[in-house]
Amino acid sequence: MSHTFHIPVLGLGFSIDTPLKVARYGISSVMSVVDDELIERMREYHTTQNAEAFIPIKKTDTDYRAKRITAYLNLVKKLVDEQFDDLRTQSFEAGTDLCRYFELLPETSQLRQGYDLMMDYPECERKQLFQGILRKNMVLGSIDVNIMAKVDKMNFNAEGDYTGDNNTDALAALRGFAESELQSSVILSAGMNPRLYSYLENFPDFFPDDNGQLHKKVILKVSDFRSAFIQAKFLAKKGLWVSEFRIESGLNCGGHAFATEGFLLGPILQEFKVRRAEMLEELYQLYHNALLLKGIVTKKPLAQRVSVQGGIGTAEENDFLKRHYNLDATGWGSPFLLVPEATNVDDETLLQLTAANENDYYLSDSSPLGILFNNFRSSTVEQQRLNRIENNRPGSPCTKKFLCTNTEFTEKPICTASREYQNLKIKQLDGLNLPVTERNTAFNTITEKICLCEGLCSSVYLKYDIAKPKENIAVAICPGPNLAYFKRTFSLDEMAGHIYGKLDLLKNINRPHVFIKELELYVNYLQKDIQQNLLCLTDKKRNQLLKFKEQLLNGINYYKTLFNEVLSVSVDTKEQLRVFEMLLTNETTTLPGVANV
Repeated sequence: MSHTFHIPVLGLGFSIDTPLKVARYGISSVMSVVDDELIERMREYHTTQNAEAFIPIKKTDTDYRAKRITAYLNLVKKLVDEQFDDLRTQSFEAGTDLCRYFELLPETSQLRQGYDLMMDYPECERKQLFQGILRKNMVLGSIDVNIMAKVDKMNFNAEGDYTGDNNTDALAALRGFAESELQSSVILSAGMNPRLYSYLENFPDFFPDDNGQLHKKVILKVSDFRSAFIQAKFLAKKGLWVSEFRIESGLNCGGHAFATEGFLLGPILQEFKVRRAEMLEELYQLYHNALLLKGIVTKKPLAQRVSVQGGIGTAEENDFLKRHYNLDATGWGSPFLLVPEATNVDDETLLQLTAANENDYYLSDSSPLGILFNNFRSSTVEQQRLNRIENNRPGSPCTKKFLCTNTEFTEKPICTASREYQNLKIKQLDGLNLPVTERNTAFNTITEKICLCEGLCSSVYLKYDIAKPKENIAVAICPGPNLAYFKRTFSLDEMAGHIYGKLDLLKNINRPHVFIKELELYVNYLQKDIQQNLLCLTDKKRNQLLKFKEQLLNGINYYKTLFNEVLSVSVDTKEQLRVFEMLLTNETTTLPGVANV
């Protein structure tokens, strides 16, 4: 890889065509393949933009979901390949995309260093040979896809018959990727789905070819070492190799947030660092034996990368994480929402994001999946939600049905953000005759859910002016809290330059260190959890809270040693760490009862 960072998946629509914007420069990015309707519309848009005939894949077609995904991924690959071929034929003159390719690279890159030497070289035949070598060594950024493993709705035909286990949402999405022409990776996130993981065995591209190469790779997005090892062993026993562990902060991230049991990012990375070789050896033995049973012989372990993402904000943090924890790469997600040439954020939302402060980003219960969700207070979907409540019409029309999981009132699952569910749930609530305060709390919990299926797509429809008449265009967006410190829009060159330390986009911005910000989020999470359970605290919950607090304190002790012996940080950072330690150990302060929960 030429670059040492990637752009993770950003909602549904925000990065749905990011490879078309950055892959030719060697930058890897990730697209969501959850929503086949969005994908089909994007295929139509980009096919038309490139003056080609668009042949729709209809919902009545057999295996339409997988076919739509395959067709779109093949289109993206074709267009990116054409872009790259064109770029490589350009001359090495200032302002060309060819020069931009090299100038975006970090100064530590051999390709970048070679480019700088070539540009200073006098015009001669040798310079032409030099340029040919540079062109030959250029690589595309990877065009990767993301599947939330547990977003795996069952599907039914027009007659109401179940279409089969292989046609659930996640398996069909995987099939769409597996049958595409891409040679890239699928990022599996949001927990383990044994049926989906087992389904990988059906596709030869996930196994090594005669040269020992994988045409398609598996990346696991994980939040701790233990779960990563368990998932990787499950796959290895089936002859499936995890090519990368993509470690993400449990709370200091965008999108859905999966809080660990108090394990902080620093100690998690330390465990990966210490146990990485041990894990590789054990996984390879399982993998090797499983492949032998399939008649495939391997001589040595395949490469296994480790990267980290979530809340990284400066080149110093970026460099320290890579260097100290021996990481192969970092992920930069939310800041790229402010890079219009890389992602799809509509003008109104961009304006709101650049004017936002820390309080505008918050951890919510807005997701119909029942998983914590990083939300943005000023989003138009949040305004729409409040207006609907005011007009006694809470909830959203449910048109796409990707997040239908609730069977409390109906035989077939429905979505908790839907008008149907919220009406039924509010009627049930009103029948309980609860005190006003208690009733209002329950009502707010019910109506907090928002439609992510439409909201996370609206921005791209607005940006490309392809919204349909009467289509809901309220935008949901889910940045991580780190975005609060970026105060304007940026070019791709500026953001890449910031990551690599060529310039500082956060100069004079008061921003906590990435480790401190995550600790703050976890302390706030614990506070809220305690308050919600004080009145009916079970022994099981009490033990869970105590364990959570203990892990946070272990993390603080780890950071104290790190800050004193390894990483030079400001006096303010050390003071912030001390304050959080005090909060966790002094039951008379912000955490009432936590010392003896």
